[in-house]
Amino acid sequence: MTDPLDGRDDGVGRRSRAGDRPPSTDPTTLARELLERVGRGEPADDHLRTLADLSRAALEPLRSDRRAALAFWLNAYNAAAQLLLERNPELFDSRWRFFRAEALTVAGVGLSLDDIEHGVLRSGRSKYGLGYLPRLSRSGLPKAHRLEPDPRIHFALNCGAASCPLIRSYGPETVDAALDEATRTHLEATVDYDPDRDRVRVPRYCLWFLGDFGGRSGLYAFLREFDQLPEGVKPSLRFRSYDWTKTPRLFA
Repeated sequence: MTDPLDGRDDGVGRRSRAGDRPPSTDPTTLARELLERVGRGEPADDHLRTLADLSRAALEPLRSDRRAALAFWLNAYNAAAQLLLERNPELFDSRWRFFRAEALTVAGVGLSLDDIEHGVLRSGRSKYGLGYLPRLSRSGLPKAHRLEPDPRIHFALNCGAASCPLIRSYGPETVDAALDEATRTHLEATVDYDPDRDRVRVPRYCLWFLGDFGGRSGLYAFLREFDQLPEGVKPSLRFRSYDWTKTPRLFA
């Protein structure tokens, strides 16, 4: 598999390292370049400024292209989280402050990690209430930017904790296949099905965001889809504890 942080197709047929040219003004390419620079430990200020200076019109394509929007926001979140850990590591001592601190500016709008994950990627759903409740606070972006919740994002977003999934770089054309791979990889490492005891242990995300999976029946279907449960079984669910030990730069 190609190293996601090495030279690669940027989604428009070019192969090069992000540092070989000025930042792209295409949002999806720009977010991907930003993440890849962060992964290599290269300066990212030019990319951050370009992202902040984008016009609202430049973001319009994201409102009608789900794959481009998904790739953009996944890359933006993971880059923002890593930069926040690097530049303000003390915030991680208080998860309340860490997830609510301004982490990235997109088209003039300051966004927190919660704004990106729950305001955009989860379509304005609260991180409380098992994924069923609406989020009361606003992200600052129009509602048209909200994406329908996709449970696979929980196996792609990395906030810097030890239990977080590995970070990958996403492109619009391959985002669904890459999300499937990220989900399968993480589930294979964290799901433990015991047919003798009729129980299965799953990642904590599956409890925190049970509504994103479609409830318990949806979660069973999801686990079967990714080959973690055989057809026809509904074992007792157990949810793993979450290791919040700060562990930045977990790149695939």
